Amino acid sequence: MKQQIEGSQAVAQAVALCRPEVMACYPISPQTHIVETLSRKVKAGEIGNCQFLNVESEFGALSVLIGASAMGARSYTATTSQGLLFMAEAVYNAAGLGLPIVMTIANRAIGAPINIWNDHSDSMAMRDAGWLQLFAEDNQEAVDLHIQAFRLAEELSCPVMVCMDGYILTHAFEEVDLPTQEQVDDFLPPFEPVQVLDPQDPVSIGAMVGPEAFTEVRYLAHHKHLQALEAIPRISQAFQDIFQRSSGGLLKQYHTDEAETLLLALGSVNGTIKDAVDDLRTEGWPVGAIQLCSYRPFPSHALRHVAHNAKRVIVIEKDLAVGNGGIVSGEVKLALQGLPTIVDTVIAGLGGRAISKAAVIDIVKAACLEGLEEPHFLDLNWEAINRELTKQAEQRRSGPTPENLLREIGLSSGKAL
Repeated sequence: MKQQIEGSQAVAQAVALCRPEVMACYPISPQTHIVETLSRKVKAGEIGNCQFLNVESEFGALSVLIGASAMGARSYTATTSQGLLFMAEAVYNAAGLGLPIVMTIANRAIGAPINIWNDHSDSMAMRDAGWLQLFAEDNQEAVDLHIQAFRLAEELSCPVMVCMDGYILTHAFEEVDLPTQEQVDDFLPPFEPVQVLDPQDPVSIGAMVGPEAFTEVRYLAHHKHLQALEAIPRISQAFQDIFQRSSGGLLKQYHTDEAETLLLALGSVNGTIKDAVDDLRTEGWPVGAIQLCSYRPFPSHALRHVAHNAKRVIVIEKDLAVGNGGIVSGEVKLALQGLPTIVDTVIAGLGGRAISKAAVIDIVKAACLEGLEEPHFLDLNWEAINRELTKQAEQRRSGPTPENLLREIGLSSGKAL
């Protein structure tokens, strides 16, 4: 049934329809509305046999779910930013133990300096922890990916993060087609755990492993991601068969046929990119777009198949590998190695900075006509940067950089700080 609904509320309803048995959550913006709604549903008895635990921290939340999942319970939590970092040890443990936990990441920048707005730094910080990572473009896809995530996690016995842009999606009201309980039950089978703690059949989960077997254990975790490359499109197709809409998969194409330049990105910015592509094609530019739906596993072969005839791929990413450049573009370059395709890195949207359609159009034209420096920082205030660098060179105690930049940018824009 279609409703005009906030993204967080829609995701909470989708999670509830998946019949989780244990949820352990700690509030942190911008995911708080999701877990608040779920806690109310549990208290009202709307999710059946489900236990909701209020815990003392994000680390506590995932630690509880590791135990619950090991006991065979369908498990769920949500977090963001500093919260994801606080549970980092447990994030690695959940994947290493092969526990099929589903977790929403309401993507938000990581401090310091403190910032509550959207970028992808948090998910990227955990990109090699062993979790599958699925990224939503809009709130309909966020709903659909959560339902698929439980099936994917439980089929592979591997945890899954569903990543949705904080505030941009979590707090946006859109029309969303919410499924019925019958549809979800038809798609998502009852949870049958691969491993479970049973006093009648004791086993060790989490035993110490030395050098003689550690590499093999890690390879088998890698093998699950290789299996996911087949499972993700298959489960997406099964979803489409029941719900009559396409959602998820490894990647999505937009006007890629005969496109000489392709824009590639994760998350909600793909909507802006599609609008830019439409305008550019009207002007005669042979441009298309690729939306990465699955970041882990990274769909190298699928990407190579789509992009092999393109002259240029422009990766627009909301993250920065400090001292190196682009994170996603590095993987795109690896996937396309051996091809003559130019891969450009555009760092954009950090800390919630807007990425406009006009800026995307300008980037495409500049890349095709003049080329871009590597990496290219979209809308970077070079005057403020150079003033701060000069100050640091002239004064040993030049002061805290974030505060200096706020003051400089505020003065130059006529704002009092």
